Amino acid sequence: MKLQVVRTQFGKDATNGLLYIDGVFECYTLEDQYQEVKVMHETCIPEGTYDIKFRTTGGFHAKYAARYGAAHHGMLHVQDVPGFQYILIHTGNTDEHTSGCLIMGDTQQDLDVNFNGMVGASGNAYKKLYPKIAKELLIGEKVTIEYSKINLSNDTDIDDNISINIDDMYEKLQEINGNVIKTNAMLNGRIIR
Repeated sequence: MKLQVVRTQFGKDATNGLLYIDGVFECYTLEDQYQEVKVMHETCIPEGTYDIKFRTTGGFHAKYAARYGAAHHGMLHVQDVPGFQYILIHTGNTDEHTSGCLIMGDTQQDLDVNFNGMVGASGNAYKKLYPKIAKELLIGEKVTIEYSKINLSNDTDIDDNISINIDDMYEKLQEINGNVIKTNAMLNGRIIR
């Protein structure tokens, strides 16, 4: 199984992205901001491909075991990230809920609206994502995650190995834009349904 995190927006305190499983859109992502020099708890991990394995120790594992019971087999742990330790995939809503880890949600707010970033319905997204990955890990299959950034320019060749549906990505970006407009309206006291 191959997960792909395509980073779409880089902000002062956060990084927005889209997560795909074997080329199919799964959910939105939020990470810490990009920085050339790592600052502890404040930097997204370097682009690259990493293995995912279960981590069955630590505070997050205990908390998620209590929350999800028998459905929890261990935290999704991104392996061997240079200069980072204990990078997990977990729930959260803003940049304040991650220390280099990947959080996901069913909705996402534009970083121009909220510099801390915001993903919504993170628990729902996690409950859909986790069993798919856990199933593969439990049967001994290799699961990887690739972090990259969106390239909208035409000055480089397209990698033939990328299997992301551009129409699907465009549709999701349009949906993000619509969510930003609705959020702005609500923040200004207008409710749009």
